[in-house]
Amino acid sequence: MAKDTKLAVIKWWCGGLLRAFHIKVITFGELPPPSTKGVMFVANHISWSDIHALNSKIALRFIAKSEIRSWPIFGYLVEKANTLFIDRSKKQEAGKIVGITSASLKSGDNLCFFPEGTTTDGKQVLPFKSSVLQAAIVANSDIWPVAIRYVNLDGSINTNMAYAGETSLIDSMYEVIKQKYACIELHFLKPIDTAGKDRRQLTQAAYDAIVAKLA
Repeated sequence: MAKDTKLAVIKWWCGGLLRAFHIKVITFGELPPPSTKGVMFVANHISWSDIHALNSKIALRFIAKSEIRSWPIFGYLVEKANTLFIDRSKKQEAGKIVGITSASLKSGDNLCFFPEGTTTDGKQVLPFKSSVLQAAIVANSDIWPVAIRYVNLDGSINTNMAYAGETSLIDSMYEVIKQKYACIELHFLKPIDTAGKDRRQLTQAAYDAIVAKLA
């Protein structure tokens, strides 16, 4: 299957999955045009549905922790979406990860990375880890921050849709199904040029942009 066709299929079935769970996705800001290539998207991380919400708007190749492979159903779907799995527990893998990731960007893939390294309940943004963002510098790629928010009808944070803490994946899925109003906001922020910046500066810039929007 050609790359463009595969991306279109991924975008289609992610949209279908969200509809099956009655999850509504609302976008804000300037959506990436179809011509977008070789960009690294970074976002805060709240739930398993983050990946599907983003993929329903722009097909991305995700960088995810290796344990996601073992998730029932969704691990399989994420793997089929051409995800780059990384093992953060092995520090010696960092250079290899940057090499693989930068090569993917140079080939024209749009990648997405969750720099917090874990999920939250959506009320806070954890400090970003910076090592993978080195790949954007190597590939001379822009970084495009996306702020994700799960909201109730009154605009308050819907923590019941978070997949965080001790909640199991099955419990999280059931909680989402119970929602009378399941809504994800995707705020596409201003892209960040990597030229002349080191990875810590870029990491802080992306973090500040996302935190400012969610505040």
